[in-house]
Amino acid sequence: MTVTSLPPPRKRSSASAAARSLQKGQQTRAAILEAALGLASHMGLEGLSIGALAEVTQMSKSGVFAHFGSREELQIAVIREYHQRFEEEIFFPAVREARGLPRLRALFERWVKRVSVELDSGCIYISGAVEFDDRPGPVRDALASMVRAWQAALERAIRLSIDEGHLRADTDSLQMLFEIHGLILALHHDARFLRLPGAVDRARTGFDRIVSLYLTTTPDRKPRAATR
Repeated sequence: MTVTSLPPPRKRSSASAAARSLQKGQQTRAAILEAALGLASHMGLEGLSIGALAEVTQMSKSGVFAHFGSREELQIAVIREYHQRFEEEIFFPAVREARGLPRLRALFERWVKRVSVELDSGCIYISGAVEFDDRPGPVRDALASMVRAWQAALERAIRLSIDEGHLRADTDSLQMLFEIHGLILALHHDARFLRLPGAVDRARTGFDRIVSLYLTTTPDRKPRAATR
């Protein structure tokens, strides 16, 4: 009887092993970033350090350092992660609304809800502005870039409201943006710092009053049908 020898066991391909190693590294980095975001929300970006993060994640400092080569790189990564989540929670759902005033209202309403949730932690956009307003450098640049991107999205929604005929043609989009942003800052101050009840309702009332100043029609009239 002829005995057929079995083929030798296949060796793991180096490419497959590298892919698994990369995936594990990405998962570890994501876990570190999640912990860093939590720390920054409560302690500010200045509260972040490799040592504090190593303690929270129960990793070695060298292990954390391998994923974020410096404290500055860590802070910038946290800012970008916060901005991405901000977009996913506020911007992307809101832009599915009809162009014009419905979309602008959705952006503001989702922003208010986000601030309401962050009362016990903090908004990195707002706390970061306080920490880095007079400190030039890559961290400030990254933070300012994200805030400008969000403000640009809001102004675009205002201009679309003008184009759709929901707001007056002479509406100053930058002035309206300034007023709306001011409501959010006041909400954060009164609700988080002063712990005043009713701040959320006052912010919504303020938004309605701002919109009423620029409306082309009375608030009871439905806006004309808008194309996306």
